[in-house]
Amino acid sequence: MSLGVSVSNAVLLVNQAEYYRRHLALKPVNAARLAASSRLRPVLMTAAAMFAGMLPMAMGLGDGAEQVAPLGRAVIGGLIASTVTILLLIPHFFSSLMSRTTLVSPSLDPDDHDSRYYTEESAKQTIS
Repeated sequence: MSLGVSVSNAVLLVNQAEYYRRHLALKPVNAARLAASSRLRPVLMTAAAMFAGMLPMAMGLGDGAEQVAPLGRAVIGGLIASTVTILLLIPHFFSSLMSRTTLVSPSLDPDDHDSRYYTEESAKQTIS
């Protein structure tokens, strides 16, 4: 359960950083910092909702709840660790990996508008 929320938050952050890098032509370091600051609230809200949902399970209240309480505690611990990792380490990894890339599309597809091989003739042939 914790893994799904963690991956979702990481994808959200990296997607936003890549958007800033490609569309605003920012350096990867600046794009990662801006993405981390702009996606801080959604990441924390998602983690807080999951934390609130797991808290009754982790407290172990009720009949037989002592059997599932360790699962709730493990999910909460993993969620806290992954949230810190997403907000602090993912921007660093993104900026270090993307600093070696360019803004030019690597696509060889002549129908891809971002490709350097794109021509108006190929676009007309695909339409007809």
